[in-house]
Amino acid sequence: MRRRDFIAGVAGVATYPLAVRAQQAAMPVIGFLNGGSPDGYFAFMVAAFRRGLKETGYVEGQNVAIEFRWAEGQYDRVPAMAAELVRRQVTVIVANTPGNLAAKAATTTIPIVFTTGGDPVQMGLVASLNRPGGNITGMTSLNLEVGPKKPELLHDLVPNAAVIALLVNPNNPEAEIQSRDAQVTARKLGLELHVVHASTERDIDTAFATLHQLRAGGLVVGTDPFFVSRSKQLAALALRYAVPTIFQFHEFVAEGGLLSYGGGITDPYRRAGIYTGRILKGEKPADLAVEQSTKIELIINLKTARALGIAVPLSLLARADEVIE
Repeated sequence: MRRRDFIAGVAGVATYPLAVRAQQAAMPVIGFLNGGSPDGYFAFMVAAFRRGLKETGYVEGQNVAIEFRWAEGQYDRVPAMAAELVRRQVTVIVANTPGNLAAKAATTTIPIVFTTGGDPVQMGLVASLNRPGGNITGMTSLNLEVGPKKPELLHDLVPNAAVIALLVNPNNPEAEIQSRDAQVTARKLGLELHVVHASTERDIDTAFATLHQLRAGGLVVGTDPFFVSRSKQLAALALRYAVPTIFQFHEFVAEGGLLSYGGGITDPYRRAGIYTGRILKGEKPADLAVEQSTKIELIINLKTARALGIAVPLSLLARADEVIE
C-alpha cells in the first residue's frame, strides 16, 4: 500500500465517528408530551402516531427521534415536562390535553401539534380552526361537543333513573366545561345530576362507592386521558356496582363497559403524525388548518346489558354502529 493511500485511510477512520455524530445531531427530535401512561391504550396511540410519521417518510430511529414524557395521570407534572422539552430544543412538540396548553405556555417558537377532544378555539389553543396562527395546530375529535349527548343516551337506556352522576378529573382544564354542559342537558331531561371527581385510581374506587349514596341510576364518564388509561378499571367497577355507565371510547366497551359514544381514539394520533412529518419537512403550523374528526360511533355491549338486567330498546340498537354480543 502506498503511504499516501494509508494516510488517507487512517484519516477516513478517524473522521468517521465525527461524521456519524454530526448526522445524529442533525436528526430531528420530536417531544411527545402526554398526560397518560405508556402502556394500555396509549401504546396503540403511539403506534398510530408512528404510522402517520411513516406516511410522510419518517421512521423513528432512522431519520427522526422521539423523546417521550408521560405524566401518568399526574397533571401537575405536565408544565415541568413541557419546559424540559423546550430546554431540550426539540424540533416539534406533540401533546394531548392538558399538555397542549402547557406546551403553548412554554414556547412560542417550537412548532406544536396537539390532539384534543375539546374545542381548540374555546380552549385558547388557536385563533381559529382554518387559520390557527402562531406555532400551533393539530387534531380535534370534538368529543366535548358530543358530550351532552351522553346523558341523553343514558336516559334512553335507563328512563326510570331520576338521578345520574358525571365523573370528571378536576385537574383537567376541560372539566368545568364538561360539568356545565352535562348539567344543562340533565335539566332539559328533568334529571338530577351530581358531579363526582377522580384524579387517581383510589379516587375512582371512592367515586363508585359514593354512587349508591347519591342514588345514581347511571354514570357518565367525562373525557380525560387518565380515564382512558383506566378503562378496564372503570368497566369492572361499573359492573361490580351495577351502574349503567357511558364513556366516549370503544375501548371502554371492549373491556366490558355498557356504552360508548364519541370519536375514535387512534386516528387523531395518526393524523398528528402526518402533520408532524409535514412540519419536519418545512411546513408551518400557522398554515395547517386544525383537522376535525367527524366520525362519531355508538357502541353497545349487550352482554353487559344482560348482566345489569337492562333491556336495550330496539330504537337504540338500530342506531348503534357496533353491538358487542
